[in-house]
Amino acid sequence: MAGNWVEIEFDCMPLRSVTRLDVPVDASPKYEQFVLRVKDALQKHGTLNTYYLYQAHCTYHLTNDPQRGMVRFSFEGTVLTDQQDLHAKQNDLIVELQQETCAWLTEPMVEHLSTSVRQAVLVEFDRYIDAGDLEKTKQRIAQRQAESDEAGGFLGMYL
Repeated sequence: MAGNWVEIEFDCMPLRSVTRLDVPVDASPKYEQFVLRVKDALQKHGTLNTYYLYQAHCTYHLTNDPQRGMVRFSFEGTVLTDQQDLHAKQNDLIVELQQETCAWLTEPMVEHLSTSVRQAVLVEFDRYIDAGDLEKTKQRIAQRQAESDEAGGFLGMYL
């Protein structure tokens, strides 16, 4: 039976869709921390061609038995795409070991797999883009370019 050696799951929020950064007064501490992380991502990377991934996991299957050889990481952070919004070009992720069933796992292996998560997310995000409506993306880019041209090449800081 063939399976997936790398499984990646995430929720994705385009940072251009964030309209408020204030934390509701009745927010749980966990939600408050999430809002603050999104706010930091916005300040660091802006809204143009940036996506915030959360509730995200990457699972490596090092053997064909999930009870022996599974390593699972959680991750959260920003993916930045190219100007056409068609390919992931880099990410800024917090990656943490969450679970493992791998008796031979060592700290250098954890570091190596953690780095591999970042690369695997770039590949998976390209697949995520390919699965979406590329025509809609192209129309949005054309509209943004037209708005920029009308404004003399400057869109302003509140995109």
